[in-house]
Amino acid sequence: MIFRRRKTRDSIDVNRVIPPEGVPLNLNISGVGVRLGAQITDIIITTITAVALVVLLWALDATEPDTLMAIGALLFFVIRIPYYVISEITWYGQTLGKRFLKIKVVSHNGGTLTTHSIVLRNLMKEAEIFLPGTLLITLDQTTPVYSWLALGWVVCVLLVPVLDRHRRRLGDMIAGTHVIHLPEPVLLSDLASDNRSREKHFAFLAHHLDHYGIFELQTLEDVLRSVERRHLSPQAYRNRQNTIKTIVEKIRGKISYADAVMETDYIQFLSDFYNAQRAHLEQRQLFGDRRQDKHHNTTNDQK
Repeated sequence: MIFRRRKTRDSIDVNRVIPPEGVPLNLNISGVGVRLGAQITDIIITTITAVALVVLLWALDATEPDTLMAIGALLFFVIRIPYYVISEITWYGQTLGKRFLKIKVVSHNGGTLTTHSIVLRNLMKEAEIFLPGTLLITLDQTTPVYSWLALGWVVCVLLVPVLDRHRRRLGDMIAGTHVIHLPEPVLLSDLASDNRSREKHFAFLAHHLDHYGIFELQTLEDVLRSVERRHLSPQAYRNRQNTIKTIVEKIRGKISYADAVMETDYIQFLSDFYNAQRAHLEQRQLFGDRRQDKHHNTTNDQK
């Protein structure tokens, strides 16, 4: 009897989000360290803004020197909440600190990030961090009980994202959000330019290229890009080869291509056909004939 290790839900779904459309998305959840770095950056930005306003008020002689600290604390509070809310609404889940460290807030269920969620998670930040932190700073040694209570609260809320598998704090749990790393965009190479550099083995005439449209061309491009993935299991490789063989035979039958294609030339055949088909469609589009899919002939006949 052979026992296989059963995969736990935690090891599978930590970075996976299933949106309402049902297509799973793999999102790299940001760690506590990078989130803390973004938070410190935002605190520095709002603090500098508050200090600048205090200096301006002092320069304009609009306040007394003994009230500067109180006014500064009030300005820091007044600036802080609108800063987080407005910036995350404007930049779709990012503050300046998050943009600098390339992380963002997303909805935990994969849906749209709502204004209600953004406001709620940032209001909870006040109760989680800023108010207890302010209490720690302002209390003196004559009130050690309150200081220890505030310290205990701060430690507890800092432990929540460490213990949560999605690295969510309390505000994220209540608002239904979590923070992810921004996916790095990858610009794929142009298959047409790659194919032009290769020696062409198969030639196609105009009547061979009048059957397909943009949709089929894009599908063929996906197939050719899948060939670039070389690290496949033996079963996956066999399935891919069978799929490629089926595609080649369907194309040959559709375009009435009489010459036989050897199995070793399947990829070359598809590459040459992709290159010729793309050039043909681009040329037709120059004359205002945009062929969306293989049914363009039927559509034209009906017109």
